[in-house]
Amino acid sequence: MSETAEPVTVDVAGRQITVSSPDKVFFTERGETKLDLVRYYEAVAGPLLSVLGNRPLMLERYPHGAGEKSFFQKRVPKNAPSWLHTATVSTPNGTSSDALVAADIAHIVWGVNLGCLGFHAWPYRADNLEIADELRIDLDPSPGIGLPEVKQAAKLTKELLDELGIEVNVKTSGSRGLHLYVFLEPRWDSYQVRAAAVALARELERRHEDLITAKWWKEERGARVFVDFNQNAPHKTVFGAWCVRPRVGAQVSTPIRWDEVDDVEPDQLTIATVPGLLAERGDPWAEAVGRLQTIEPLLAWSERDMAAGLMDAPWPPVYPKQPNEPPRVAPSRAKKA
Repeated sequence: MSETAEPVTVDVAGRQITVSSPDKVFFTERGETKLDLVRYYEAVAGPLLSVLGNRPLMLERYPHGAGEKSFFQKRVPKNAPSWLHTATVSTPNGTSSDALVAADIAHIVWGVNLGCLGFHAWPYRADNLEIADELRIDLDPSPGIGLPEVKQAAKLTKELLDELGIEVNVKTSGSRGLHLYVFLEPRWDSYQVRAAAVALARELERRHEDLITAKWWKEERGARVFVDFNQNAPHKTVFGAWCVRPRVGAQVSTPIRWDEVDDVEPDQLTIATVPGLLAERGDPWAEAVGRLQTIEPLLAWSERDMAAGLMDAPWPPVYPKQPNEPPRVAPSRAKKA
């Protein structure tokens, strides 16, 4: 087929969606096309919607395929179909956007037709935008750190949360790191969930300072795994579970079991392999998404740290200055000043 092939109509979740340029190559490593990506999302619809269902999504669009020019899009286009579900989400600077909601897999396929290769999910549901129902622990490797160290940091994080009676789940990021998720009771806002993430990061650093750091400034991290607590800041999105990264190999951010962590090779989890693995082993998060957890032990640690004189951790630069936040300047620049 050539890129002049006629559009095809697919029946998804009871809707007829036209896919233009279905043979356009999105992933050059094996030559997967836009239609291949549509078929992938149909294959993982159940587990994907169990995590992303009814969440607002930010679109990462690559109209010409992975590795080409791209842009992020929070607002759905004005010519979006009338059946499309949206939610009004805010940004740190106070603006708002009508974001796509993952109401069903048809909404995902509609995004794919726009050239969306990555879906980034907000940590709340469209019907309860004030409550964050996920704690997301992004383990980010610093220069000089590889996947073995990230895996070890993940296991140590699980060990600590097990100690607190908090169940945590793991997925590949689709890139260089791992993401850990705690599915929460709907009780806390993003400020509280971020405070819990800061407390967790600091406690991990205290116990494993040679491997793990909570330092926001890159110059202070050294060759350690950074626990990116600010992924839980209000309005932040994280790359969605079961979603396909805009990489030429079509790697998938894939939920896995804890007994798979040691042997997992994230680059091998692609749209060519993940549907078969899902059919063979099932959804590793199938039961966990319904076992809602508490962050009260982590919030108690946060209060303990504040009582001991610690300030809040730095926020990203796009956020207004926060109460109890230290000077938002790298230590080396502060010394020069």
